[in-house]
Amino acid sequence: MHDINKSITHAHLDRIDPEGNLFGLDRWSPHVAQRHAAGMGLELTDEHWAVIYCLRNRYREKGSARSARELMRELEQAFAEDGGRRFLYGLFPRGPILQASRIAGVPVPPGTLDLSFGSVH
Repeated sequence: MHDINKSITHAHLDRIDPEGNLFGLDRWSPHVAQRHAAGMGLELTDEHWAVIYCLRNRYREKGSARSARELMRELEQAFAEDGGRRFLYGLFPRGPILQASRIAGVPVPPGTLDLSFGSVH
């Protein structure tokens, strides 16, 4: 349930739902992404931005991923030359699917919170 007092006191909270996802994709900007990442303890590098924009472009072209497994496979292929899964977890230690999707402002696919599919939450 939405707490209006928190929204008034903490205006930034109206941008995310209780799970940490943006309410609307139109609310995303690089500035919002940086703030969201900072809240997760991440400082975004060019490598992070490459993954973030890859996710945003994938969402724009194909829509939501059917599963975390599908999206992880696509990311591993896209970043195979950089080290694949190991590279992605190095950038997003809490799980490349969960953290990167939230920072990129795209819907987190089903199965993401399953520990074997891109989240170590």
